[in-house]
Amino acid sequence: MADWVIVVDDDVMNLKIAGHILSKNNMRVTALKSGQALLDYIRENETPDLILLDIKMPEMDGFETLKKLREQENGKDEIPVIFLTANDDEESETTGLSLGAMDFIKKPFVPEVLTLRVRHIIELIRLQRNLAQEVAKKTEENEKLFIHVVHSLADAIDAKDTYTNGHSGRVAMYSKEIAKRYGYSEKAQSDIYMMGLLHDVGKIGVPDAVINKPSKLTDEEYEIIKNHSVRGARILENIKEMPSLATGARWHHERYGGGGYPDGLIGNDIQEEARIIAVADAYDAMSSRRSYRDILPQKVVRGEIEKGKGTQFDPKFADIMLNMIDEDTEYKMREE
Repeated sequence: MADWVIVVDDDVMNLKIAGHILSKNNMRVTALKSGQALLDYIRENETPDLILLDIKMPEMDGFETLKKLREQENGKDEIPVIFLTANDDEESETTGLSLGAMDFIKKPFVPEVLTLRVRHIIELIRLQRNLAQEVAKKTEENEKLFIHVVHSLADAIDAKDTYTNGHSGRVAMYSKEIAKRYGYSEKAQSDIYMMGLLHDVGKIGVPDAVINKPSKLTDEEYEIIKNHSVRGARILENIKEMPSLATGARWHHERYGGGGYPDGLIGNDIQEEARIIAVADAYDAMSSRRSYRDILPQKVVRGEIEKGKGTQFDPKFADIMLNMIDEDTEYKMREE
């Protein structure tokens, strides 16, 4: 498909000359006589590859036209613009470049110069857009790979506990839903989902015999279990690309009213994401099987979340969890 160039100039002779030169070099050319005509045309038609825009025009000069064009584009891909000028005016060049013009072409036109510059700018913009698309594609591929690795790691963590099946994934989903209802952006929801998946990563260093012990833990064994939050944070802090991952791992056992571990934080001193994960984690623990009991009835789980408001849980996130429970009339939010 031929490259498409719009030429805007109030001088009909300039329009004819530019159109002849570019058409001769296999380009599609649309000629317009004013800035307003350009704005109207762009609003109603597809986007050209390039605009050649005269600076000195009556009613609306090229600078004003370009300003209005950028406002009209409103964040969409900007159409590259080359200004046409009969002067070597340094001030005009500075103004044009500051507005985002790609280049300047002097009048009267030198056919070879006009053709080369137009082709060069079109090819440059096309290359930039293709590169941006490739970068976005690779970024998405890397994110998918990272999520896949994290899911695999979460499965490995859950596999250590004979009585835990999919715990990390459910905590991640509940945390994301609480965050969504609280007003988190999609990016922030994605981040807390990842934190939820890895909140128990420190259990990798806990002996299986301790994790799966059916009877009451000794004080020493309990300290080993408690240490998983610090160990998990140390593991995740090594992921420099996403330092916030360590948040959920370290502080999901802190208590809103105090008395939690490992740092004994209180209230809003606990990172907000950790306060969300704490509610999700406690809910899933109660709605899952354990070595010493079956899944608790939904009414009992709800009562425990209600009872923990302000002591174990941040009240606002506990209330969101309670709303989710009330909406789950068939008690589907639980271990299968």
